[in-house]
Amino acid sequence: MRVLVIGSGAREHALLLALSRDPAVTALMCAPGNAGTAAVAEQHDVDAASTEAVVALVRELEPDLVVIGPEVPLVLGVADAVRKVGVPCFGPSAAAAQIEGSKAFAKDVMAAAGVRTAHAEIVDTPANLDAALDRFGPTWVVKDDRLAGGKGVVVSADRLVARDHAAELLEKGHPVLLESFLDGPEVSLFCLVDGEDVVPLLPAQDHKRVGDDDTGPNTGGMGAYTPLPWLPDGMVSQIVDEVVKPVAREMVERGCPFSGLLYAGLAIGKEGPAVVEFNCRFGDPETQCVLEMLETPLAGHLLATATGTLAEAGPLTWKDGSAVTVVIAAENYPGPPRTGDVIAGSDAPGVLHAGTARRDDGELVSAGGRVLSVVGYGADLATAREDAYSKVNQIHLPGSHHRTDIGLGAAEGRISIPS
Repeated sequence: MRVLVIGSGAREHALLLALSRDPAVTALMCAPGNAGTAAVAEQHDVDAASTEAVVALVRELEPDLVVIGPEVPLVLGVADAVRKVGVPCFGPSAAAAQIEGSKAFAKDVMAAAGVRTAHAEIVDTPANLDAALDRFGPTWVVKDDRLAGGKGVVVSADRLVARDHAAELLEKGHPVLLESFLDGPEVSLFCLVDGEDVVPLLPAQDHKRVGDDDTGPNTGGMGAYTPLPWLPDGMVSQIVDEVVKPVAREMVERGCPFSGLLYAGLAIGKEGPAVVEFNCRFGDPETQCVLEMLETPLAGHLLATATGTLAEAGPLTWKDGSAVTVVIAAENYPGPPRTGDVIAGSDAPGVLHAGTARRDDGELVSAGGRVLSVVGYGADLATAREDAYSKVNQIHLPGSHHRTDIGLGAAEGRISIPS
């Protein structure tokens, strides 16, 4: 099987590494990729968000399967265009990708499907903002209704902070979603979805805030771990039955069936799981640790999803133990990052590239905000953390920063579901 992966981050590097371990895969290609994916796959410098450029590349390479990693090309309809030329594509249609592209659409789907989620209001004019804010609190959740790369959300007990963020979004012409705050620890559950057929992956937990102890602004994700020792047995099945399957069924009924990876971000409170948000693709950085645990060859399940035969593919199998991802970010991230710095020590197994490039002289340099994802594995969460951070300590990038507490709360038994 010839597989083309679209994207340029650590998520795509992880997908390529998992696919490279699959004996059914005979050729791997990536567009546009990064300095790390170049060691695994044939690289093609193509704009992932350009339907015309991706389709032209697909016609040239004739892959048996296209896997689209990022959300932007999915929302723009690149998967539709690939399927139109007769090539199986793992990734939802533009219509189905609105589950991530529009939070208002996602709320409407959940309401129709009877899925628990936060109470929400859309604010589309500054004149209505203060009255709407008065209906929320004491913790305010303010979201950009459009794609924001994980950085369009502010959660604050300070009304002024919430108001400033909302006003800034409205000034840009972005509708604002105000939500009630959901209690309980968060879970990321990825599911392969083919119409109404659902196959869950391992649950993971992302760390969104830039600093230790969940301080500072939200980011695209500073690390993750899997599985979750504090999550009760049967909770994954409960999430599939109460959340993912009803949403998948509702989308079929609306004429926009989902095909690809449906990512449910949830809070597990005293009343059970409630949806924080949906994404229409593999999450980053959770993918890096989840795929580290996968034993089943990946390509067959992706192809089955893309061709409408997921029901015949069977469940996925997983290694024992735990995996941890730690993100190394460039100076000033999540603000405008400093780039062009030389990276040393990134050749170890488990170091995945995101914002990296090769200079003309061959030096590896930073080229984005989240530069590397470092994946550790161990018999339990504590040893997986040790493995990850021992690799992090071998990497040098001037001005870089990373969290030191990825998975620590769970390893120390400090995470629990409210009762």
